[in-house]
Amino acid sequence: MIVTVIGLGLIGGSMAIDLKKRGFAKKIIGVDADNLHAQTALKIGFIDEIADFENGISQADIIILATPVNHATELLPKILDRTENQIVTDVCSTKSNICVAVSTHRKRANYVAGHPMAGTEFSGPWAAVAGLFDGKAGILCDISKSSDHALNIIKSMYETLNLRQVFMESSAHDVHAAYVSHISHITSFALALTVLDKERNDNHIFDLAGGGFRSTVRLAKSSAEMWVPIFEENSQNVIEVLDTYIEKMQLFRDAISKHETSEIRNLILNANKIKRVV
Repeated sequence: MIVTVIGLGLIGGSMAIDLKKRGFAKKIIGVDADNLHAQTALKIGFIDEIADFENGISQADIIILATPVNHATELLPKILDRTENQIVTDVCSTKSNICVAVSTHRKRANYVAGHPMAGTEFSGPWAAVAGLFDGKAGILCDISKSSDHALNIIKSMYETLNLRQVFMESSAHDVHAAYVSHISHITSFALALTVLDKERNDNHIFDLAGGGFRSTVRLAKSSAEMWVPIFEENSQNVIEVLDTYIEKMQLFRDAISKHETSEIRNLILNANKIKRVV
């Protein structure tokens, strides 16, 4: 199986590592608009060769689109235009718009909408690691729109990556992703801004920061190039989640300002119920 990865960052690179290492792909071709990224991926060794857009598509059995979602939405129709029987999938964190972009494409059945829900705060080919997807959820969306052949191949690929396969509609995916992923990043960005605005001496932050702070603010190191398009693509759902989050923050603020210890306790105990699902 020849796999072409378009976008050689954390997710595309990490997929390439395990697909080759675990025997799913006999050859990995890398395509990236950033020549430094492409050359780095080749030097690190998780791709076997660099190709341009046209050649990367023509040589492949499977094409993995691993660019930021705004670019992916533009590129996907162009990729399908150039395919014969190749299977195309993506890794984007929002699904509705990209699925709409190819909803009437004559090669729509060759495309499987995917979102392996794994990552770190780091980006670029330097961040790619083996085993990133082990045990994580791999979302496959709108599967009735994909051919059985394409779906089975991508399911096999997800099995190779040790992803737990979850099936849902693209619109439902975007709602759930806003609640369990996108709000976490916004919260982390906001906390980082709050602390940096107050703590002018960075050394004090490092001296006092414990594990709780470090784990909460970790996501604030994430790439703007990745997250700005995600927030834009999923803005309606993100705004809904933000409104609810702000409402809950206001409950804490009101209770703390009024020294209502029993209300603070109730809020915390209700929040503790998250242990049932996480």
